[in-house]
Amino acid sequence: MDWSRYWRAPDRPLEAMHAHFERHVYHRHSHDTYSFGVTEDGYQAFRCRGGAHTSAAGMVIAFNPDDPHDGHAADELGFTYRMVHIGPELVSDVLADMAGGRTGPPLFASPVIDDPVLARNLRNLHAALLGGAPALRRDELLAATVGSMVDRAATRRVTAGRAGGVVERARRYLDERYLDDVGAGELAEAAGCSRFALYRGFRRAYGMAPSDYQRQLRLRAARRLLAGGGAIGDVAARTGFADQSHLTRWFVRCYGVSPGRFQRAG
Repeated sequence: MDWSRYWRAPDRPLEAMHAHFERHVYHRHSHDTYSFGVTEDGYQAFRCRGGAHTSAAGMVIAFNPDDPHDGHAADELGFTYRMVHIGPELVSDVLADMAGGRTGPPLFASPVIDDPVLARNLRNLHAALLGGAPALRRDELLAATVGSMVDRAATRRVTAGRAGGVVERARRYLDERYLDDVGAGELAEAAGCSRFALYRGFRRAYGMAPSDYQRQLRLRAARRLLAGGGAIGDVAARTGFADQSHLTRWFVRCYGVSPGRFQRAG
């Protein structure tokens, strides 16, 4: 039986999820946060950065911002996991306050890490977030978790941008017009290349098709509006979805929680 709990900080980019999934299958998506998780029980399988991965009990998951991935149970018994989403700006704030601060945000080379120390730190932080621990304790555990993740598993600096030229122009075009009904021809013309070249280059650079990227931008906008208390039907209309059920279907597929439950978590 599938279940999930969700928590969201009201004042900064920090969220946490505790879930068990047997039948739920995540559609390919990404987050605009660092997403760190620990598998508590079972096996979860997913594809990320061109490879297939499995996280077993005790293993840590580390997604960089905008890392496309999917996910599902590796067997009929399902899996239980804890996930923490931390905005890049919050990670930078934590690192800046630490001795020997880094010159750039971290990157994680492997999406699955077998490290008991990291797993313990993540479990402690997650329990504090969902358990209503005092703010000071939450901040201490956040600093400990981010610090240990960076020290034990991260590359220190961000490399150069993954894409330039026509693909980057297409991405900027979608960023500015994600609510519009942008056609393939219009996007290719704005980028300055053929439709096929754009599709192939966009998938290579960003791990998903332009249409998937556009829907992701709409989902992120919906999350912001829902966090601000917007009615689900109104949010759907304002973010380019056909109706409330259309938004709900994609919200659950990409985030594992309904819009209503996400909103009530604040």
